[in-house]
Parts: sequence; structure tokens; C-alpha cells
Amino acid sequence: MSLSDHPKAYGTAALTAAFAAGILVTLGFKDFYPDLERRYQLQRKENKPRTSTSDSRRRSSVFFGGGGPVFLEDHDTPETTPSIVDGIEGCIGNTPLIRIKSLSEATGCDILAKAEFLNGAGMSPKDRVALNMIQKAEEQGLLVPGRGDTIYEGTVGSTGISLATLAKARGYHAHICMPSDQSSEKVDLLHHLGATVERVTPAPIVDPNHYVNIARRRAAEHNASSETPSRGFFADQFESEANYEAHMLTTGPEIYAQTGGKIDAFVAGAGTGGTLSGVTRYLKVEKQLTNLRAVLADPYGSGGYNRIRSGVMYSPTEKEGTRRRSQVDSIVEGIGINRVTLNWKAGEKFVDDAVRVTDEQACRMARWLVQHDGIFVGSSSAVNCVAAVVTALGMPRGSVVVTVLCDPGMRHLSKFYKRVKDLGLEENEEEESKHVVVADKNNEGDLVASLGIEEALKVKRRGGGRSREEEE
Repeated sequence: MSLSDHPKAYGTAALTAAFAAGILVTLGFKDFYPDLERRYQLQRKENKPRTSTSDSRRRSSVFFGGGGPVFLEDHDTPETTPSIVDGIEGCIGNTPLIRIKSLSEATGCDILAKAEFLNGAGMSPKDRVALNMIQKAEEQGLLVPGRGDTIYEGTVGSTGISLATLAKARGYHAHICMPSDQSSEKVDLLHHLGATVERVTPAPIVDPNHYVNIARRRAAEHNASSETPSRGFFADQFESEANYEAHMLTTGPEIYAQTGGKIDAFVAGAGTGGTLSGVTRYLKVEKQLTNLRAVLADPYGSGGYNRIRSGVMYSPTEKEGTRRRSQVDSIVEGIGINRVTLNWKAGEKFVDDAVRVTDEQACRMARWLVQHDGIFVGSSSAVNCVAAVVTALGMPRGSVVVTVLCDPGMRHLSKFYKRVKDLGLEENEEEESKHVVVADKNNEGDLVASLGIEEALKVKRRGGGRSREEEE
């Protein structure tokens, strides 16, 4: 008797066979599942389909087997979590590159600014320098945490603030010598950071009582004392290779990565020369951007402009090495140089041009940035931006010009921003806005008029912006 003669028996046998086959398939799929799951998740990450949580749950219930529950997560939500950095040192570097919209739209070039005021220790590019100087000193045994060592430095403010902050973080004291004509905000901040502040009368570098020379002397006096095992370390930012090397190792590579290597000009001021030299050397030498135009932004009273344009660092009345007055005759703090430092020399031959900026032009730029972009920065940043605009107006439309925003405006209220106010730039803003064409209309004439850079622009268009090689 065959099963076909008994339909019920046939159905029962078929059901039993199907059940047994299901068990065998399931057992086999159990071994195959992990690889399938991995492939599935990889495919989801590549395609990132938009699916609902309920869809995901339904898919997870289809596949089953041994080894515990299966979870097919929805990866549409980013899996990244904020990273944890080790100490305040971890907040230094990787600053944003900001497109300054008003300046870019008015000049027809992309004017990008490295937001160094967002460094987390001293809120300036000097954070990079201070950290590198300290680390190198520790490697050489010149600084030992917990021994009571003191870091001595002569500075107009920003380097001192960075050193004072990092000194506390790494177990040192800080003794800062600075000219007495610097803004009171910087002095107050240094005091609050626990640094010893020694304010001295402004003097030229050839004077033994120049603030740098006093800092060097204080470190030597510390080391000559036998009262404690502690040591004094003179940071010497002007002559330390750790200065420009910090920018070769960090700032330059960051700018290159952020622009994808598409950069036509780099514009920066020089206080020690470290930022300009380090970034320019990295871009021109390491990355071979031979067409890059490196431009010095220089305030009046500084010798850098003449050094780049004429090869000699002098003023109309004084030759190099003979001046007996203050270093820089300008309200601008942080940049301006009247001697050839090691850091200046490291990059001087790679600098193509220089733009000289008046105090009034810097004040007008500072106010412009607040009014049009909500950017509130200090005097050296304003000088950099004026020079970036002059540089951009002398280049083809669409060029990429990178500059530096050095420190926040809060450190310049009592001096620089007082001058901004005295010039009447903060008065009658509503009336003033009626006469200033908004930058997004691409009207470079109104930008030039507002910043008072007509003469600088004329010089550029006469060909004064050519490199020394071109002029020769």
C-alpha cells in the first residue's frame, strides 16, 4: 500500500520531513550566521540606508540561532563620542580654519583665518610654542617637574600667558618680564595665573634693561644661587628653534590638510618670526608649494617691512643695530620686529612680500570684523587681516589667502580698543551702515574705503607687491 492511497498519512510524512529539514538548515545556518551578520553590517555602513527602528527590529527577528540574541543596530546616528584629552595640553592645536565671509565676498578671494585664539591654554599661537619649548627642556633635563624650577621669559604678553598656564599644569613656576606699556588685561591675567610679573621700562634690545635681557639675567641669577636644588630655565622664544619648529610640526600641517593643499598665499605678522617662518617653511619646503606667496604683515615702527623689501632692517633715520628707542612705534601688540632673530632668519628667504599697516587701518579692520562677521580679536589679528585683504586684491579672483587670528579682543580693551573708540568707529553704527555697502555685494571699493587702505592698494596695483626676484 502506497502513501498515495492514504492522503492523511502522506501529509503527516511530508510535514515530518519538512520539520526535520528545517532543523538541519537551522543548525547549518547557525555556523554561517556570524559571517553573514558581519557582511550585513559592513554593507549598512557603506550604504547607510534610512530605516526605522521598527524595521531594524523586524530584521533582527528573521535570523535566529544559538550564541545569544542578535542585535542589528541602526547606524544612521553617528557612533563617534567626544574624545578625552590628557590635561590642558590636549587642548592645544587642531584649531579651525575660518572663512571670513565679508572679506572673502568683497575681495573675490577666499580669505581663511587660522583661529589660534581657540587654543585652550593661553588662547594664542604661543600655546604651541610654549608647549614645545617646555617639552624640549624636559627632554634635556633643564626642567624637572616638582623640583621647584622656574621658567623665565621676556615677552609682550601672549607667550608669557601660555608659559604661565602650562607651567602650572606641568609643575613649574613662571617669572615673566614685560614692557610696562602693554595692556593691563595681560598683566592682570598673568597675576591670576600665579606668575611673577616684572614690568620694565621699554628699551631697545641693545640695552641691558630690555625685558628679554632682564629675563635672561634672572634665570642666570636663579641658577647661581645655592639655596635650593631648583633651576631656572630661560625660554628665549626669540632665539629658540623650538619656536618655529612648533609651527612646522603642527600649524603648517594643519593648514595644508584643512585647505587640501590649495593655498595661494600665507599672510602673517612677525613678533619673533616663528609663525611666519615655521608655516612658510613647511608649505614651501616640505610640501613643495613653490607658487605660494608668503607675505609679512607689519605695523609701522617695525623693521620687517624694510627688511623684506630692501634687505636691510632700518628706518629712514636709523640704520640696523644703532637705534636707541622702543622696539616698535605702534599701538599694535604682539608683532613688529627690529632685529634679525634666529626664528626670523629661519624663514626670511621664503618670504616674498610685505604689507605695512597703520594703527588706524588696524583699528578699522578690528571694527569691521565685529560689525560684519562677529569676530572679536586683538590688534595683531587686525593687522594680519588688513594685509590679507591687500594681498587678495592683488591676486586673481578665486585665490585662497590664509592668515592668522592670534588672540581674543578681551586682552586689548584698555589700549587698542580704546583707540578704536577714540577714533569714533563705534559711534553712530546705524547711520554708518547706510553708507557702507554690505560686503556680500562684492563691492571691493567700499571695503577699501571703510578700511582706509586706498594707498596700500595703489601700491599693489602699481606693482609694488612683486617679489624681490621679480623686481630684480
